[in-house]
Amino acid sequence: MIGFVLLSLVMIASALFTVTAKKPVHSVVGLLVNFIALAITYLTLHAEFLAVIQIVVYSGAILILFVFVIALLSSGTKPFEPGPNRMPRAVYPALLFGAIGLAAIAIAVAKTAFAPTAIAGATGDANVFGSVADFGTALFTTNLLPFEVTAFVLMVAIVGVVLLAGDDAPGRRAPKRTQREPISPPRERIAP
Repeated sequence: MIGFVLLSLVMIASALFTVTAKKPVHSVVGLLVNFIALAITYLTLHAEFLAVIQIVVYSGAILILFVFVIALLSSGTKPFEPGPNRMPRAVYPALLFGAIGLAAIAIAVAKTAFAPTAIAGATGDANVFGSVADFGTALFTTNLLPFEVTAFVLMVAIVGVVLLAGDDAPGRRAPKRTQREPISPPRERIAP
């Protein structure tokens, strides 16, 4: 129980650091700490497969994608000019959507029984929390639509970054140089 509380505090602190960090690369590091703490939480639940997948997929692939997005967005561009502060207008819709989400979660929890759907046991056995068979069944049957929507959202994000980081006029060629650069004087020979 103490380990779970410590891991929960690490996850909450790293999530807050991810959201409040000034530099995007620091946010990625905070997200990495969050993912590692979540993987350790999976290990404490004896779900080794989920822990490995958490590290490989999220810490390995998704965070590298985030780093590439940050690199593409900041390459060769001038700093963005600050616009008007729109955050005060976003508070009330965010609170409304948060309340709707919490209500939906409360209704879903109230409708389902508190009995676990999988039993505890060895990780490799069937019908055990964190087993490969149960994970695959949940991923490709119950949660197939969110899985595919996530893939689509990541693809749209990549296309958006390429469009944002690309040239202003993609079909136009760069102008040719008309003036030649001066040639530097030749260096002395080492051997005659």
